Amino acid sequence: MSSFRVRFAPSPTGSLHVGNARIAVLNWLLARHHGGTFVLRIEDTDVDRNLEDSESGILQDLAWLGMDPDEGPRADGSTPGAYGPYRQSERLPHYRAQAERLLAEGKAFHCYCTPDELQERREQAMARGEKPHYDGTCLHLTSQQKAAFQREGRTPTIRFHVPEGEPVEIQDAVRGTVRVDRDDIGDFILLRSDGLPTYNFAVVVDDAAMAISHVIRGAGHLSNTPRQALLFDALRFQRPAFAHVPTVLGPDRQKLSKRHGARPLSAYRSEGYHPDAVVNYLSLLSWSSPSGDEVLDRERLVREISLDRIGTADVVFDPDKLRWLSAKHIDAMGPDALMAAVRPYIDRGRYPVREEGLPTILQAVRSHLAAFSDIDGLLAPFVPGLDADARARRDAGLAVPGARDVVEAARHTFAATDTWDESAVQAAIRQAGTDAGVKGKALYIPLRLALTGDEHGPPLAAIMQALGPTATQAMLDDALAER
Repeated sequence: MSSFRVRFAPSPTGSLHVGNARIAVLNWLLARHHGGTFVLRIEDTDVDRNLEDSESGILQDLAWLGMDPDEGPRADGSTPGAYGPYRQSERLPHYRAQAERLLAEGKAFHCYCTPDELQERREQAMARGEKPHYDGTCLHLTSQQKAAFQREGRTPTIRFHVPEGEPVEIQDAVRGTVRVDRDDIGDFILLRSDGLPTYNFAVVVDDAAMAISHVIRGAGHLSNTPRQALLFDALRFQRPAFAHVPTVLGPDRQKLSKRHGARPLSAYRSEGYHPDAVVNYLSLLSWSSPSGDEVLDRERLVREISLDRIGTADVVFDPDKLRWLSAKHIDAMGPDALMAAVRPYIDRGRYPVREEGLPTILQAVRSHLAAFSDIDGLLAPFVPGLDADARARRDAGLAVPGARDVVEAARHTFAATDTWDESAVQAAIRQAGTDAGVKGKALYIPLRLALTGDEHGPPLAAIMQALGPTATQAMLDDALAER
């Protein structure tokens, strides 16, 4: 097994959006590139913010993207892997044990300060123009002082003591060397008074226990990394390699987030965006192919992805480009795969297309699909019957001298056509033009008007094939009927 192990660790506080899904994509691609392991860990200890069904939605989104984890919960209910549990709410004894270890080694201490006391000290420090951080009130409490606090009913937190020394230095695969002065960190909480771990403590314990070799995440977490580095060192765990990728901004250049305009990934899933296109686009948010190509299938993405081609500048999410990429991936699909993907999105009540005509329809419109759900907006020309507006356009167009003669010629020609494949239909159209003495627009526009009520649209032969001979003849008859 490769020693390259990465994790995606969402909190079940809402749906995945393109910003955090981008982190999952990068981790998954790099795991595949290195023949490593992609771990999913659910960070669900913030019980006040957890949402029912959020985890299942996350698992469904990952499955839709084709990124089921090698270890951790999956949408099918399985949880492969030997490093579980993979939900932090099920790992509380691990955090308690490591916190007690730090207490025993004098690297952590019990803190009895109340939230109100801490807030008052923060305000006082800010009033003095100082950067607020814990002032060490409980660092050297005597047993008598601790007993007095306990008699008051105070339940302590466990705080990590940041030892004095040189600035904390972090080697980041994207940003190079990052240094932070220890005085700017301050002693920080590991376990809250309710026994739940803080984010920085839990991820260190979990990353070490799960043998995570590379922590690849958004730049917003860079401020957490010095604390985590200190904890890795204090617990005598090997630090993972860190890589902090640029922040994704919305079109208004504000940080893209659940609270700021980020559409849930499930919306793209329900609309029928091609999942490979979503993976393709999210990979391009901060990374680029050495070739400069933008339309990349999974095989190329896995082959070419690398941390050394990730930039440091913030990136802007472009929904139009995502849609363009989805169109490119859809247009490259094989006919059977496209048929299977599109069929669930067809509203058969509104568009009762003939099943045998569906392959012809899809071939005609595939280049106009940016999402599978776009199919309904393209089916009207392939369905028998015209609404009132289309009939009015048809009748007005066929009032042009010679137009009805073309339709009449086509009606006779099509009636004598024994087969209804593409070549036969094309031949019949040409024969109708010969019989009517017209070609080009003078031939095609009257026929389009008779069959669709519009002068422009999909290939005429495809429309006729999809309609079938009976419906085609009926619509030509209706166009010529006296009113």
